[in-house]
Amino acid sequence: MVLVEAPFTYIMRNRCIWLFVFLALSTSGCVIKSTLSAISPITGLEVYPPGSLQNPITDSNITLSEALNKPAPLEFKERQRLVEVLYYSFDGKIHKGQLVIEERLVEDIKEVFSVALENKFPVNSVIPISHKRFFKGGSWNEDNQSMLANNTSAFNYRVVTGGNVLSKHAYGFAIDINPLQNPYIKGDIILPSKAVYDPSAPGTLTVDCVIVKTFKRLGWVWGGDWKSLKDYQHFEKVLE
Repeated sequence: MVLVEAPFTYIMRNRCIWLFVFLALSTSGCVIKSTLSAISPITGLEVYPPGSLQNPITDSNITLSEALNKPAPLEFKERQRLVEVLYYSFDGKIHKGQLVIEERLVEDIKEVFSVALENKFPVNSVIPISHKRFFKGGSWNEDNQSMLANNTSAFNYRVVTGGNVLSKHAYGFAIDINPLQNPYIKGDIILPSKAVYDPSAPGTLTVDCVIVKTFKRLGWVWGGDWKSLKDYQHFEKVLE
């Protein structure tokens, strides 16, 4: 006697087999291509979902001229370059942003963001400080607005917080990452306001964080190591 398997049982058994194969490939880092894309019935080309490596969500897509729109001396602007970076954001998807940095630090920034992407370290957004979203009421209040938006940025022609000398950001020698997770703390002053430094929270920079270690290996200084104040979001590398 030949036993004929019921259609439903056959379908479920095969689904289980394919699920097992998919999980095995996923855990090995070798997810098959068909799980990452689909074929368009119109063009016949592969279509990748928004937030994938092949189709990242765009947070910033402006020109260098637009990224240097905020007033600054020409000799400062001439040394800046616009770097496109990919990063995991807090929504679990890959985003594409832009960073303005001094030309000699471009390769450092590329390496840091490559490490961040590889380790899935979440970065909320990376948008130049001269983006129009930070121009409000006819004036630039970009640093506060950028921090409150938990935005990562670098070049910004301004003075240091609470002082009157130029910040390292004014030269393109500094970058601030995830300000809401990594605030500036000096006594009772916390910037951005209501930010909380919790080393266990995703996107937080700590002495053991791979991002901090990478910056230090490349010769950068981390504000989280400072004694008189803590500027956990801040990294700088001063060049002659």
